[in-house]
Amino acid sequence: MKTPYFEVFENRRPSFYPPLSERQRTLWHFWTGASLAAGALYLCWRWAHSLNPEALGFSVLVALAETLFFFGTALVAFDIWDEGDTPKQAPPKNRSQAQLDGTSGPVSVDVFVTTFDEPVSVVGPSIRDAKALRVPDHTRVRIWLLDDGNRVDMAQLAASQGIGYFARATNEGFKAGNLRNGLMHTSGDFVVICDADTRLLPTFLQNTLGYFRDPKVAWVQTPHWFYDLPEGQSWPRWVAQKFGAKPHHLVPQLFGRVCATFTGLQRVGTDPFLADPSVFFDVIQRRRNRNGASFCCGAGSIHRREAVFDGALKRKAAALVRSSKFTSRPPASLLRAHVLEPYRFHVSEDLYTSILLHEDRVAGWTSVYHPQIEARMLSPMSMDAWAGQRLKYAGGTFDIALRDNPLWRRGLSWRQKLHYGATFWSYLSVLWAPILLLAPMVSLVTGITPVEAYSVEFFCYFLPAVILGEVAMQTTCKGHAMGPGRVLSVAALPVHLHALACVLRGQRPRFAPTPKLPIAGTGMRHVMPHFVVLIVMGVAGGIGVWRTLEGHVGFSAALLWVNLFWLTCNMMLVARLMAAAAWRLPRLSCTKSIPLEDVHV
Repeated sequence: MKTPYFEVFENRRPSFYPPLSERQRTLWHFWTGASLAAGALYLCWRWAHSLNPEALGFSVLVALAETLFFFGTALVAFDIWDEGDTPKQAPPKNRSQAQLDGTSGPVSVDVFVTTFDEPVSVVGPSIRDAKALRVPDHTRVRIWLLDDGNRVDMAQLAASQGIGYFARATNEGFKAGNLRNGLMHTSGDFVVICDADTRLLPTFLQNTLGYFRDPKVAWVQTPHWFYDLPEGQSWPRWVAQKFGAKPHHLVPQLFGRVCATFTGLQRVGTDPFLADPSVFFDVIQRRRNRNGASFCCGAGSIHRREAVFDGALKRKAAALVRSSKFTSRPPASLLRAHVLEPYRFHVSEDLYTSILLHEDRVAGWTSVYHPQIEARMLSPMSMDAWAGQRLKYAGGTFDIALRDNPLWRRGLSWRQKLHYGATFWSYLSVLWAPILLLAPMVSLVTGITPVEAYSVEFFCYFLPAVILGEVAMQTTCKGHAMGPGRVLSVAALPVHLHALACVLRGQRPRFAPTPKLPIAGTGMRHVMPHFVVLIVMGVAGGIGVWRTLEGHVGFSAALLWVNLFWLTCNMMLVARLMAAAAWRLPRLSCTKSIPLEDVHV
């Protein structure tokens, strides 16, 4: 059997995510306050004194996009304002300490490994690592392989590993339905959710079960860690190899710094598909925990069975009451029509179910975000995987936002609504981000500017807002790279626009699982929109230079240089995904794997 590519990364260890220091917190709050004040001042001046009367429609459109962008920035500031880690506790020593019925007998945990079409080479290591869990005293663990592909090789794998196996004749509800099938055939007090490639670290149960001493904790989410991301090489070394120079010479060093600045990556070939989730988990999810708003992300989470079924039964009861008012169908028929959904049947079942449990004020269910890595996973290693995953995330989020928006739900606190609102707003930026992306092209082709003039006064208002915002983000992200997120916000626009169009047409988002292994030769079709935009941008830049040199009316050196600067920045962001489409998995020599020892306790 061919050795899986990820074997070479077996010995990697996850990073430890320290809490925000008092100094970092103070600087973050100071610079954020300054940047928001500068941004508000700029927008006030922008609307009152800088609109271009000769192109009022274009000027208002750009100013409106800037305002919406600023509102999103303010939401982000609230979203990540401060950390609030839940104090860690030791695993419960009996059922009473876990707030379970009865005082005798062990606490029972079911580990679900879900699969659909992944090969044995991917699923096998996940089962092996689940079996290597360090089980706390007075705890019983059962491992179950939930195979939605109903495959013989998966049944044989489960049998050879001595674990339970369930398959279904249909794929109703897809992953959520697969989980329901597992829940209906098991009885564990707590349920650990794993994707086919989720490899639990030995300390998972030791570090998460203790949170359930609080009877209101419905689930605990841990960070995702893609342990197979290529390390790549430094930009100076890459430049030196290309041009036959020494990495420490001036030209490779300077050119390397420029490349790192514009691409947002410190190394060449690392994280080709911008998959590293550390900013999302250690900055966003971790800080939402202070208001009980960290949502479930599926894999790497552990759930209280009682909470999952409590929410499902209440939703089914409410649906039956609503239906009975408008139909004369017999009760038995209504019961069959409304399926019990412990996890909501939806492409974003984790996010959706989180909202439904968070809003239940009667039960008072809450969540905990555990800030340290307790599982490792495989990253998207192809453009197909990247595009499919982004389409699924965006489509699921748009569908919830437009059809069952939590902002209108009474049960959520206003803080929780703002946190969820920040998620939806970040995806809705697909409506105004293209305006800011294309505005420099319009100016370079037509000579029309969104401001009355690129005057000293304009830069005195504009630059402080931009610079202070950058400083604020750098102080709060604890060394995590911000560049990939900016690149992704532009690179994913075509996918997000496609997802929004599908939802607006009434199409339900697809449930296709993300491929877990590299797929070569299919990437370029996903970057054709980027290729077209790059050509148009290049033509627009050329037209701007030509018209400025020819002295056409409306063109000036200030207009040219300002818009060329933004056009170049935008082109670098757009081009980044094209480089990913051309990426190929390098030849890797596998090393002998060793068991993963203690990472943290």
